[in-house]
Amino acid sequence: MLIIKSIAFLLIVNSFYLPQNALSFPETAQLSTTGSDISSTPIEFNKKVFSWTDRVYIKIVAPDFNSDPNVVDVIGLTSDDKVTVSTTGHSIPYKLAETGVNTGIFTGYVTLTGDPAQKGSVGVDGEGTNPSGVESSCNPICGPTDGFLPSTGNDGITVSFEYSRDRTLTGSAFIRWSQGDIKWLQSNYPTNGNGIVQISDQDMNLNPKAIDKFETNVWSDSDSGGIKLTMTETGESSGVFQGTVYFATNFQSSGNRLHVSNDDTVRAEYIDRTLPYPHSPSDQLRILTTTTAGSSLPPLEKAPASNLRILDSNGNVLDKVLVNQQVQLASDIANKQNIDQPFAYLVQIQDNNGITLSLSWITGTLSANQNLSLSESWMPKTSGAYTAQIFVWQSIVNPGALSPPLVLQIPVT
Repeated sequence: MLIIKSIAFLLIVNSFYLPQNALSFPETAQLSTTGSDISSTPIEFNKKVFSWTDRVYIKIVAPDFNSDPNVVDVIGLTSDDKVTVSTTGHSIPYKLAETGVNTGIFTGYVTLTGDPAQKGSVGVDGEGTNPSGVESSCNPICGPTDGFLPSTGNDGITVSFEYSRDRTLTGSAFIRWSQGDIKWLQSNYPTNGNGIVQISDQDMNLNPKAIDKFETNVWSDSDSGGIKLTMTETGESSGVFQGTVYFATNFQSSGNRLHVSNDDTVRAEYIDRTLPYPHSPSDQLRILTTTTAGSSLPPLEKAPASNLRILDSNGNVLDKVLVNQQVQLASDIANKQNIDQPFAYLVQIQDNNGITLSLSWITGTLSANQNLSLSESWMPKTSGAYTAQIFVWQSIVNPGALSPPLVLQIPVT
């Protein structure tokens, strides 16, 4: 005589946990039922969308299969409680274990292993690295934590629970590639400091039980060849990778050390080879990010000049000058940076027709955060209205301004 049990499923919204491995279910994946009028959703996943090498946690709420309130029950062992986990073209029978005695909640997880054929010999990193694509050989049933299923970057995972001969409940979730991202953790770094590059891409988490690594390119204005930087995953299945670059002004690039000069733009790139639909598996996208090495100040604020004044031979400030009087044109400059700054200090005198009568300069190097007063002498030969201009440049041959120019009108009698 065939006896068919009447099954009542309940949706329980407390946190889903495996024995000794707790985690929560913030969202419920897409679900469907076959041959049943059940209105609840007793099959849940820990995500709505998975990457192709994710770990998929499964929960089935089935109080009527809590056969013995004193032991941890298991479902999936017989034809009356059959569980199957599938991706496109792959399927394994599975068992799930009760989360504790008398809970009626059954859990387990399956590990997606990707499909190495999608990227072929080029690999996901352009160097031949690929996911394993392993599928479990169940004898006769896998689970609750040892299942492996291949998957593509545009796939789905389905769990079916046949809880009687004509009743089946199914739950489904998407498997999708995603577009990665790359960034420096700061917009500016000292020229002899360290910089951190971060790449986020769940598709590169090829083994959720291990720390994954790959290389990316980093270069500077001073070294266009740059270095290969090793990116290391921050956790076993985080999908977030970081690499540290050591900037150096006095050494050549080597390993993860990059040669830079002050004010260099430093670039890092990520070539994403696992792009979401409508991209094809052969497509790739080059993503760049930049930072600067050295001062983060705007150019005209690096060594500003101020307080332009006329001094006599005793250092007194004058408001007018006599013909043939020796005077000093003085001003103050200040290095606003935490690094040394080479400079050229130029003094230009023009008459009232804009003709340059005198041009002189001083060159040197300002130490980090140094303040300095500079002056150049001048003696007018005739009376009239003159204009003094002060310029602070990086050097005579490199007229990159470090300060706005200063202007002073000089009456000579």
